[in-house]
Amino acid sequence: MNFRYNPETADAIERGLPLVALESTVIAHGLPFPRNLETARAIEIAVRAEGAVPATIAVIDGHPSIGLTDEELEYLAGPREVAKISIRDLPLSLSSGSAGATTVASTMFLAHRVGINVFATGGIGGVHRGDAMDISADLPVLASTPMITVCAGAKVVLDLPKTREWLETHGVCVLGWKTDEFPAFYARTSGLKVDGRVESVKEVIEIARSRDTLGMESALLVTAPVPESEEIEADLLEEVLETSLSESVEQGISGKEATPFLLSKLSELTEGKTIDCNVALLLNNARIASKIAVGLGGK
Repeated sequence: MNFRYNPETADAIERGLPLVALESTVIAHGLPFPRNLETARAIEIAVRAEGAVPATIAVIDGHPSIGLTDEELEYLAGPREVAKISIRDLPLSLSSGSAGATTVASTMFLAHRVGINVFATGGIGGVHRGDAMDISADLPVLASTPMITVCAGAKVVLDLPKTREWLETHGVCVLGWKTDEFPAFYARTSGLKVDGRVESVKEVIEIARSRDTLGMESALLVTAPVPESEEIEADLLEEVLETSLSESVEQGISGKEATPFLLSKLSELTEGKTIDCNVALLLNNARIASKIAVGLGGK
């Protein structure tokens, strides 16, 4: 596989510097322009501020690209249709020479292939509401890829109890960053428990090394609640979520189109509050992941 690297990432890999993998779907599909580009740049700055090197991942001209130039970030963020590439789409995208933004699943796969072991994202995919057979590819990749993934739980539009149960059944250890509860993306709590609470980077690293000693292949999922100042009020969140879900049913929106529709609708109904929340949790997760990467001492 012909990987491409931007100069910063190539230098970091050569020198054994700590890297943090970042997905690109949030740039192309998760946030509106120009907020998406501003956020992508801000996340990379936040990673560097903690002493790590950002490796935003995408497919560019049919090549898996580890670390993007600013021009490539602009391309993904621009007002054009950019393919959303999950793990099943990688062979098609590479063989056709196309460009696209990678999801949690495909970003983790590509990052692991080049030896990056820490990944920061917003919220993972999971089991969709109303259809237990509709499961994001993020979950099986988490169950089979020994990385440390930092997120704010699963996206709140999903079936969180079933998602949490799936992770437990498939052996993914879920840690709560200074919390006992599995975060619910825009909300700090969900009523669901994590497997263990961690208060420091040192604890995360010790647990990860124990996993590696055992030869386990699953990710260590570090879940960090959104900063309290940016949390969406529970009553408002439940109200707009019910409205959004009803509209998605009425319009027959399902499958991979459901989550983008619901997140967009939530932003509309909260007058942009969910976007502010999303940006805050992305930055928070990137900082935590960077501290972990630096603590590990390299990629």
